[in-house]
Amino acid sequence: MSEVLITIRIEPLEEGGYLATSDDLQGLIAQGRTVAETIEIAQDVARKLIESYIEHGDPLPAPVLAALQRPKRKSTLKIPVGIATETGETV
Repeated sequence: MSEVLITIRIEPLEEGGYLATSDDLQGLIAQGRTVAETIEIAQDVARKLIESYIEHGDPLPAPVLAALQRPKRKSTLKIPVGIATETGETV
């Protein structure tokens, strides 16, 4: 199994909870009650999207393709998370 490092953006929702999206993997949209839950859902959605690309023979997004072409080695998944405050500042 290969691991791919993608960047996701997590934003708080006005009605509560959080929304995750990614410029690295178009179509990745995940919503959760907490940041941790949102990250977990985003990881699952990302895996399913990539599996769908492969299954249907669609070209993989460049960041995903580059990550899959690297030599296989054990790696740690790090997802940068910027949280916008009420004033619009990123923490």
